[in-house]
Amino acid sequence: MLKGLIGRKIGMTQIFEEDGTATPVTLIEAGPCYVSMVKTIELDGYSAVQLAFGEVKPKRLTRGQLGHLKKNDLPPVKCIREFRVKDIDVKEGETLSADVFEKGDHVDVIGISKGRGFAGVVKRYHFKGGPRTHGQSDRLRGPGSLGAGTTPGRVFKGKRGPGRMGNQRVTSSNLRVILVDKERNLLAVNGSVPGPKRGIVMIKEVRKQ
Repeated sequence: MLKGLIGRKIGMTQIFEEDGTATPVTLIEAGPCYVSMVKTIELDGYSAVQLAFGEVKPKRLTRGQLGHLKKNDLPPVKCIREFRVKDIDVKEGETLSADVFEKGDHVDVIGISKGRGFAGVVKRYHFKGGPRTHGQSDRLRGPGSLGAGTTPGRVFKGKRGPGRMGNQRVTSSNLRVILVDKERNLLAVNGSVPGPKRGIVMIKEVRKQ
């Protein structure tokens, strides 16, 4: 069964449980999602369901994108993502909403983290930095010595250093679904979700080992 949706992050709030404890949650506008394509092992080599989310004006899409959606009489939508599934129980043209999930389910939420631009090692990797005294003047937040002077005479690949921070695909794993609002297509999951407000995220059921 397909238990996956595309959604839009709304923001964080808190929900009070029956025993009075406050649980931090992230609200996600989950759906409506349209099944734009079903891929099978016989035709495509793997089994997957393609979902579309986020209606936009037709001029925002290319003719190829519009033609792809028009096959199943779907409105113009911006975001298209694939979900790998073994047993496909949906058909092209169907609409999925937040009621795919139930309260108590555990999900993985995938999104693009906030971009922080070019950052140094203190901000990026929490380096301590250099001493503040004894003649130190302009290297307080520097990374220090990087490589040997003789052998091998270079810096090894993968060594932590300054560079672009954020703007990467991040998965928040095993988040518990606290609330499902079917009327407004809202999901509330326990904890934080990657990305900015109104950022696009994928919600997938946790795979059982």
